[in-house]
Amino acid sequence: EAEAGAVSHLEHWPVQLMLVPPSAPFLKGRDIVVCADCVPFAFPDFHRRFLKGRAVLVGCPKLDNLEYYAKKLTAIFKEAQPASITVARMEVPCCGGIASVVTAARDKAAPDTPLITNIVGVKGEILQEVTS
Repeated sequence: EAEAGAVSHLEHWPVQLMLVPPSAPFLKGRDIVVCADCVPFAFPDFHRRFLKGRAVLVGCPKLDNLEYYAKKLTAIFKEAQPASITVARMEVPCCGGIASVVTAARDKAAPDTPLITNIVGVKGEILQEVTS
């Protein structure tokens, strides 16, 4: 069921990691959430919990090129110097790749940036939240 008064918290476009340039002004100094494609469909409170007040980058670790993601995210984190990074991924094994490339890119380009990884279950619940 749709929540009465639910609003979108999306503040920028594009959101697909493949399309966002590292120099995008909406990333500079922001809290960034890097989200696997399936998370917004599985997690009903996605906008309020993950998107509100953050810039978002979306991609699929199974269908897209993780080597490209690693390079692109490193460039984004180096250029943007985010205030924090949040990963939202599904519990399925193929989704672990997005957390790995985000962590590696953060460690390379902005190692002091706080990183939180959220694992979302296929039934829509947060199973685990890990801070690193």
